[in-house]
Amino acid sequence: MKPKPPKPGKTPDVAEPAEPHGATLDRYDIAILFELQRDARLSNTELASRIGLSAAPTWRRVKWLEEQGFIIGYRAEIDRRKIGLGVLAFVRVDAERNNAVATRALEDAMRALPEVIACHYISGAGTFELHVMATDLDAYSRWSMDTLFKLPNVKDIHTSFSLGEVKAGAALPLGHLRAR
Repeated sequence: MKPKPPKPGKTPDVAEPAEPHGATLDRYDIAILFELQRDARLSNTELASRIGLSAAPTWRRVKWLEEQGFIIGYRAEIDRRKIGLGVLAFVRVDAERNNAVATRALEDAMRALPEVIACHYISGAGTFELHVMATDLDAYSRWSMDTLFKLPNVKDIHTSFSLGEVKAGAALPLGHLRAR
């Protein structure tokens, strides 16, 4: 009979897993990912308490998750409106040419733009979908004319504006990960 995973903040009824870490995620790794997505500022002691391990193996697991690329960074979530970024635009960019060299040049140019907070290569109509932040509509209009249209290989842009956020900055779903 397989032991049940520990409840957050509870010590498990079984001995801690042996080190070194295996090649796959187990229930403790998944619990670490869950807790750090909720609050990346947790101390190691608090994280350990929440997942039901002691501090040393928890710290080793976090380091392993970072080294393996499961955790790729930590950052503060900032309220864009409080810092004057009132406009969130979704911009579909149509490329003039869709070949490897031209597409990579456009990708590199978009990566360098701080106003572009996300960029996706998409299927269907268009080549890229951008999430763009600006202070207001006039600033977005100037930026699109002075910057976006001047990027290499841009043929056309189609913009939609967010009228209100229903959900943003959400944690990644982890339910599909099954502890082994």
